[in-house]
Amino acid sequence: MKRIILFLATNLAIMLVLSITMRLLGVEPYLTANGLNLGSLLIFTGVMGMGGSFISLAISKWMAKRSVGAVVIENPRTPAEIWLVDTVRRQAQQAGIGMPEVAIFDSPEVNAFATGMNKNNALVAVSTGLLQSMSKEEAEAVLGHEVSHVANGDMVTLALIQGVVNTFVMFLSRVIGYLVDKVVFKTERGTGPAFFVTMIIAEMVLGVLASIIVMWFSRQREFRADSGGATLAGRSNMIAALQRLQQVHTAPLPEKLAAFGIAGGGRMEGIKRLFMTHPPLEERIAALKAGQ
Repeated sequence: MKRIILFLATNLAIMLVLSITMRLLGVEPYLTANGLNLGSLLIFTGVMGMGGSFISLAISKWMAKRSVGAVVIENPRTPAEIWLVDTVRRQAQQAGIGMPEVAIFDSPEVNAFATGMNKNNALVAVSTGLLQSMSKEEAEAVLGHEVSHVANGDMVTLALIQGVVNTFVMFLSRVIGYLVDKVVFKTERGTGPAFFVTMIIAEMVLGVLASIIVMWFSRQREFRADSGGATLAGRSNMIAALQRLQQVHTAPLPEKLAAFGIAGGGRMEGIKRLFMTHPPLEERIAALKAGQ
């Protein structure tokens, strides 16, 4: 709850500073005089930007189960299921969170993910490929990584950051569209086609820039989750698990889950690196070896 309050307060503070800046620069008086109320626009884009992000977070567990066909282990029967549930329970207790739902999804790919809007009511899921390809020590480290994501509140934080950038993408694109429509095309009544065309282009450009911010945070939280996994399952086991991922082909999870998997697909170079949800495995291994 403190994390949510802090981010909402930060969002409101940024919106206030942006409003004051536009007023001092004369943008707000001009837009208000020409029919655009920045205060109302801030509220509208804030509700839309944050609302959409929170709705996605609220249904994240349901969507995750459907998108990969994850089956929650209600009554563990096989030795693998018993071990899996017991390991997650022990790690959750160590991390100080409620017991997550534990699920398995049928996939030859080596992957796992965690999701949920509450650290005491989350979901941790692993693929059949992971259970078949990794030793118990390596799998335990992967589970520790995912439990650490839950304990760190990463799903909530990522949703909040996404909501903040969504808000400002929507807000700034509409301001830019309105200025172009009124100043360049001299539309006198209402808004003309230039407003909508410019707004759409601005949303696309700003959306790309916003994605860079969100992906940067996503990469940073992977380092923290690796460190958490090392604490819960042993540093050598966490390193071994990441080294195992280097040896196997790991296809990315569905788009909505890509940021929450243990691995984020192949290595990218150049500008593509800015849009990676996960740091390269060699960098994560190096960070663990350096004791970070």
